[in-house]
Amino acid sequence: MTGAGGRSLSAVVLAAGEGTRMRSATPKVLHPLCGRPMVVHVLRALAGLEPDRIVVVVGRGGDAVARAVDDGLDGTVPVELVEQRDRRGTGDATGVALTAFPSDLDPDDDLLVVPGDAPLLRTATLDRLVAEHGSGETAATLLTARYADPTGYGRILRDEHGRVEAIVEEADATPDQRAIDEVGVSVYLFRRSLLAPALRRLAPDNAQGEYYLTDVVGVLRDAGHAVAAYGADDPGETVGVNDRVQLAAAEAVLRRRINARWMLEGVTMTDPDRTYVDVDVRLEADVTLRPGVALEGSTRVATGSDIGPETRLVDTVVGEGAQVRRTVAVGTVIGAGCTVGPYVSLRPGTRLADGAHVGTFVEVKNSEIGEGAKVPHLSYVGDAEIGPRANLGAGTITANYDGRRKHRTVVGADARIGSDTVLRAPVVVGEGAYTGAGAVVTGDVPAGALAKGVPARVEKDWSPPGDDEPPGEPPGPGDGE
Repeated sequence: MTGAGGRSLSAVVLAAGEGTRMRSATPKVLHPLCGRPMVVHVLRALAGLEPDRIVVVVGRGGDAVARAVDDGLDGTVPVELVEQRDRRGTGDATGVALTAFPSDLDPDDDLLVVPGDAPLLRTATLDRLVAEHGSGETAATLLTARYADPTGYGRILRDEHGRVEAIVEEADATPDQRAIDEVGVSVYLFRRSLLAPALRRLAPDNAQGEYYLTDVVGVLRDAGHAVAAYGADDPGETVGVNDRVQLAAAEAVLRRRINARWMLEGVTMTDPDRTYVDVDVRLEADVTLRPGVALEGSTRVATGSDIGPETRLVDTVVGEGAQVRRTVAVGTVIGAGCTVGPYVSLRPGTRLADGAHVGTFVEVKNSEIGEGAKVPHLSYVGDAEIGPRANLGAGTITANYDGRRKHRTVVGADARIGSDTVLRAPVVVGEGAYTGAGAVVTGDVPAGALAKGVPARVEKDWSPPGDDEPPGEPPGPGDGE
């Protein structure tokens, strides 16, 4: 992106803080909000500006931060990580970041510096900051905000003409200065040619014994340079995250933004305050989300589907017109027109073909349920292939594990599995075959045959009950509850 006055724009993200108030082994900037690490939210906001490059300053957990950055940006913007080995403050961290810039770059370009713990920042706000920076003699432009309670933030000091003079950290402020409600939010836009010499003039003469980036403002003013400020239209988006209370508050703001956007795009949420949609989830118009729904990861929900109440879908695809109630599904594909739930667990590798029904208290793992097939209630289906229109009676279990290995079960199209049947894998039940109630099937059942008893015996020449009657329709949404 071109910065103010036609200069190019680069960015620095300060992400080396210890985050001790989080009381966590996880680096602070990697704590997730709405499915993304905190620092990735910041990077996505910066990426919207299309900067020439982004430099991320890391400390503890740098390798994990690097992985999160790679996953979160997918190479859309060149990003380089540098390590601040000694934690000597934000001024020192910014100096470390400058070492990553090649000497052949124009030193008069603009450099945007943002904290890695401000996940609510919007691209539009940063874009406005760039515009406010101007094309002339401004050495730095600060993003500021006015807080009813400015505790913990550096206060903006202005002269009698209202011009920015300095930022004073709260620990070093006088009582009168602490009464100021305009604060710096650790977002700066610098002329890079003026930043490096200003950093060299910093001294750790403060309560923390650190090199403060905030002190650069006073250094630039003393050198006769102009410093400007742009007040954020929404102070809430400038708030940093330092502990888990603030993390939860920031996530609540992000969720409200996400929910509002989807409702404006045609998604119904019957109780938005109890609907949780991660940032990478995709929804189509005319989806209905009921109270207690949590959609996470890369979940996709097609038009006309009705999800919830009390349903969690993770990395799951839901087809058109499906109904999913009181269900947990992870790494699953649910076809169009399926009915699922209540009280269903769909584990990774499960695929439900169009029109399949999985009902009350059923667990399915790494299995394919065919088109129009039914697993109505109280069953476990693992490592199995259930053919189209097959029906598994209540209490059916695929015994897929022999203590060392998993084995597969295949149930053919139109087969009927009686209640309380155990299918000991590996086993194949042929098309149109039946099992009697309570059967323990230890061998293959030919197409059209009947297996009954313990262990099950196969009868090939028999007539299914009601063979002259058409098969029943799949249960409706309310059946079996």
